[in-house]
Amino acid sequence: MHPGAIAATSPDKPAVIMADSGRVVTYRELDEESNRLAHLLRAAGLRPGDHIAFILENHPLFLTIAWAAHRSGLYYTAISSRLRTDELAYIVDNCGARVFISSASLADVAASVTALTPKVELRLMLDGVPEGAEGFVSYEEAVAAHPPTPIADECQGADMLYSSGTTGRPKGVEPVLSKAPLDAPGGLLQLVRLLFAPSADSVYLSPAPLYHAAPLRYCMTFQRLGATVVVMERFDPERALALIEQYGVTHSQWVPAMFIKMLKLPAGTRARYDLSSMRCAIHAAAPCPIPVKEQMIEWWGPIIHEYYAGTEGNGFLHVGSEDWLKHPGTVGRALLGTVRILDEEGEELPPGEHGTVYFSDGPQFVYHGDDAKTRASRDPRGRGWTTLGDIGHLDEDGFLYLTDRRSYMIISGGVNIYPQEAENVLSVHPKVADVAVFGVPDEEMGEQVKAVVSPVSMDLAGPALEAELIAYCRERLASYKCPKSVDFREELPRHPTGKLYKRLLRDEYWPARP
Repeated sequence: MHPGAIAATSPDKPAVIMADSGRVVTYRELDEESNRLAHLLRAAGLRPGDHIAFILENHPLFLTIAWAAHRSGLYYTAISSRLRTDELAYIVDNCGARVFISSASLADVAASVTALTPKVELRLMLDGVPEGAEGFVSYEEAVAAHPPTPIADECQGADMLYSSGTTGRPKGVEPVLSKAPLDAPGGLLQLVRLLFAPSADSVYLSPAPLYHAAPLRYCMTFQRLGATVVVMERFDPERALALIEQYGVTHSQWVPAMFIKMLKLPAGTRARYDLSSMRCAIHAAAPCPIPVKEQMIEWWGPIIHEYYAGTEGNGFLHVGSEDWLKHPGTVGRALLGTVRILDEEGEELPPGEHGTVYFSDGPQFVYHGDDAKTRASRDPRGRGWTTLGDIGHLDEDGFLYLTDRRSYMIISGGVNIYPQEAENVLSVHPKVADVAVFGVPDEEMGEQVKAVVSPVSMDLAGPALEAELIAYCRERLASYKCPKSVDFREELPRHPTGKLYKRLLRDEYWPARP
């Protein structure tokens, strides 16, 4: 149930394999290194309930650092390696981190926040301290002075992760700290064992950045069972298929954007790799177009599992391939919490009617240091029901279907339009590599629907493709839901986890507002 227990019986078993470099971290190394860092954190004065933060690429010691904080009873905030100075400084300062860890490859941005984060008492840098990284000391030298045995007061900590900021300032999701014994199973472990049947023999492929909630939590959960985690430094669709064959991957987790990229590989390339070891492919984090999911099930078989949940942990829905084929488009049925669909006044809506998705009877959360955002996540009638801000509806069997994020809704001529519908249609067009749909100003209608497309080749961009895409969408959706115009870009601002920074695109088309 934790790396120390696995190390005691299988010390040389790989806990982490880095896909590109091939570097292996054994369970003995994971256990001893996380113990050394735990001792260092105690020596620095940190006690259960205190906080550390780290910004790292998918580094061989990423999970080791998370385990050190976890077994020390600390809150730990893993931060996106794509952030720049202002947002990084905001998160480090806002979370109250007393220790901040980075690596030489990110030294420039890590050092740029030193003067802006005065609460930090100790700054550690992996892989050496480059010139200019003022205030940092060598991680390796600092931990080497401490023993590889557990600290005396070992207990469970918790991650406190920040939303990716797709619709505004990142929000820190602060869970209740249990301080339970390290071997106490948590709710996620029980769900994973129930739904996906992992074991010590499992090999889990993680193709996404580890600072995101799902990769971080699932990698640590699989390590609790003694499984081997294969970490991709960066996602590449063909490389992912090769890794499944090379390591006999049994479990994996994806986002729909990765499915789309793998499906767009040539048929001969896809057929080249033996994927027969795969027993369970999990996906979440973003809506999956129905045709994409259908093609993945046809290709990989009925091993595709989907769940709907958030960093907030206030609910959990799941659907396997068999149920999804009977309810195409669903994101699942509740296993944790009860789904409630509410209108703007907080009135509960019947099956088939669209409203904001709330959870009752699920775990509670707060947004760290932000009472206003915490209150905004509760239902209007004060029942304590919580929302992630999504809009959707239930069917008669209790399966949830998401319409879109509430903040992305377009109001054109008084009609509500959910851009996800057009995005789902356009994303499977053979000439489209990526797409975002959102509202832009319109003097007569208030807003009109705009698409921004990254084509498979910029040579295709132009009026002919614009007309083709608009016609393609109108053949499949009501015309008012389809874009009135299409702009083209080489690349859209997409988070490596698959989330689109739609706010950044949308703001370019709107005049400055207070």
